[in-house]
Amino acid sequence: MRITSIILMVCSTIGWSQPHPVHNIEFSKLPSVWDEALPLGNGMVGALIWHKNSNLRFSLDRADLWDERKVIDFTVLKYQWVREQVLKNDYKVVQQYGDVPYEEIPWPTKIPGAALEFNLSKEAASELDLQTATATARWANGVLLKSYVHATEPLGVFEFHRAPEDLIPMLVPPVYRGIDSLKKANSVEGQSLERLGYPQGKITTHPDGLTFEQEGAEGFRYEVSVVWKRSGERLSGIWSIAAYKPGDNRKQVALELCRKYLSEGFGRLRKSHLDWWNDFWARSSVQLPDDVLERQYYREMYKLGCTARPGAPAITLQAVWTADNGKLPPWKGDFHHDLNTQLSYWPAYTGNHTDLSTSFTDWLWAVKEENIKYTRDFFGVDGLNVPGVTTLNGQPMGGWIQYSFSPTVSAWLAQHFYWQWRFTRDEIFLKERAYPYIKEVATFLQNILITENGQRKLPLSSSPEYNDNRISAWFLNFTNYDLALVTYAFQIAEETATALGKKEEATHWHRERNSLPVFDTNETGLTIAPGQNLDESHRHIAQLMALHPLGLLNPGKSEEDSVITRSLKRLEKMGTSLWTGYSFSWAACLYARAHDGVKAAKQLKIFSENFCLSNSFHANGDQKGGQYSRFTYRPFTLEGNLAFAQGIHEMLIQSHRGFIEVFPAIPSEWKNISFENLRTEGGFLVSAEIKNGIWKEVEVTATVDGPMQILLPDDQGAHLEENLQMIPMRKGQSIRFRLKD
Repeated sequence: MRITSIILMVCSTIGWSQPHPVHNIEFSKLPSVWDEALPLGNGMVGALIWHKNSNLRFSLDRADLWDERKVIDFTVLKYQWVREQVLKNDYKVVQQYGDVPYEEIPWPTKIPGAALEFNLSKEAASELDLQTATATARWANGVLLKSYVHATEPLGVFEFHRAPEDLIPMLVPPVYRGIDSLKKANSVEGQSLERLGYPQGKITTHPDGLTFEQEGAEGFRYEVSVVWKRSGERLSGIWSIAAYKPGDNRKQVALELCRKYLSEGFGRLRKSHLDWWNDFWARSSVQLPDDVLERQYYREMYKLGCTARPGAPAITLQAVWTADNGKLPPWKGDFHHDLNTQLSYWPAYTGNHTDLSTSFTDWLWAVKEENIKYTRDFFGVDGLNVPGVTTLNGQPMGGWIQYSFSPTVSAWLAQHFYWQWRFTRDEIFLKERAYPYIKEVATFLQNILITENGQRKLPLSSSPEYNDNRISAWFLNFTNYDLALVTYAFQIAEETATALGKKEEATHWHRERNSLPVFDTNETGLTIAPGQNLDESHRHIAQLMALHPLGLLNPGKSEEDSVITRSLKRLEKMGTSLWTGYSFSWAACLYARAHDGVKAAKQLKIFSENFCLSNSFHANGDQKGGQYSRFTYRPFTLEGNLAFAQGIHEMLIQSHRGFIEVFPAIPSEWKNISFENLRTEGGFLVSAEIKNGIWKEVEVTATVDGPMQILLPDDQGAHLEENLQMIPMRKGQSIRFRLKD
């Protein structure tokens, strides 16, 4: 391989690609439905800008607006009891306790905030500028709107230029009384807000604005305020939302915040907003030869910037964009941990946004004690597991029991603690957060495993949503999904214990891992479980967890290559007719791990062109009438969007095998590609470029001291492990590799 390397202390010369106007979201007239609106957000508050009836509408939301009334009774519902009912073939009673409450009772649930409206027509060209996170709308009569949700403060700003004299904000509350019957609806289409039983909130008029106050359940309440001022033809205002827990006697927090910033003027506020977003976009960039994929990539990274923030809750199904249709959001807008929260943070690590991914581990840590209580209540053992469907404070909500009470939820969540350490090499985080969390998870799994006929296994195992909610969804032997997660949990427990010098604990976790069976495989590759092949198209590609995201199977070894190849062929044979949008994003990651860039890119293209609405929101179903899936509905959730961005990352760079692999899955027709400052495990920032089909330059910068191992393609584009190089590096040091002419 003809490579030279030069130690550098200067900036890279590789091309930089930030969001351009071509990546923006544009409409010739304002959208007329909430889930195609222009989205703004900062992790805690958000807004959707669209047009309803005769008015411009801002749907306002806050992440901690929650009704957390409990519905799950653990006096009977226990893991061992569930197993007994499965063995007796008496499953209806289990469903009554575990998942019926999710559909029958509207709470616990995420709830909407309120809306601002302005009497303006929909005939306005509108645009969301990704670079500045600013929405604009222009009317033919010269009226101009500029609006943004501030990057770090819990407020939004609007400015109208050439505003009509009679233009003033109207505050429109959700209607909790008198608009609907109390009839039930399913969790996808959303229950009526009236079923929550709230009193209708009140609006108070102030000399400078409006405040809406709403009582929720069990002492929870919230306030939405807006204030404004007029200067000639300019109308400027600020809105905010404050949430109050039971016992919190404060009032007018949102109102006072709005007044404070309105009186100070928008100069410093605007500057701090732009500074944050400029820094966000400066963290990394990609340049792709496929315009559709590049545009979608930047729109997805924008969503990450809108929904992940230190101090904010984890990303829920819709994050800060709760449905504004008079109903509860799809699936109650909850925290789904059977893949939804996990996939939502995938791009943060490689995308060099570990300051945002820590918001996930912070939230998981904050609800840890509640989850430990649940573990004792339901499983009857010590350690840590997490309900598969939870409230804001980590309490179980129920749902299909196989995943809402799955024993391996925390094993998948533990990966994010592991990744946060591996991508940053933050030793304090390792000692104080990562290992303690992972150890609690491994302890739980150790305690819950049983031995039958010399075989270690879970008392009950499942593969998410396979066989839906039937009794046949439970398996008495390990599914490959659960086995992969238990194996991985013991593996990372051993690695993190070793890194902390805890030799005895590392040895213990090593023994636990070695006590587990091997993955079940046959001519179809990885099965669902022993005796159960993948025999239908299925949206949750859980049987391939070992390939991605866990990295327990990898190409390069003949036996593993064969399993991977057979598994992907089986996936293709079963087809995509019962896939949803996120399935394609995940499949792209799987193909990239298998070094098949052509098929990875194809999955991403299908996702972008068939499973997204006009504002790029992932709508779960096939929006082109069923070309790729029989699911044609449109409940908006975020995980498919954010996993799309990771699909791009996996094509460009991988580091899960202990070394950096550059351009591991690039389609041969992609001749000109570059990326800047993508982050790898080990805490390295990598920039690279391909010109005219040949890689020219790769630069690696260390953010911490440590050895760097890298596998570069040779001059024929092949990745041969004999070309693996290891170089000791110091924090701040850069090294550049060039292909000799």
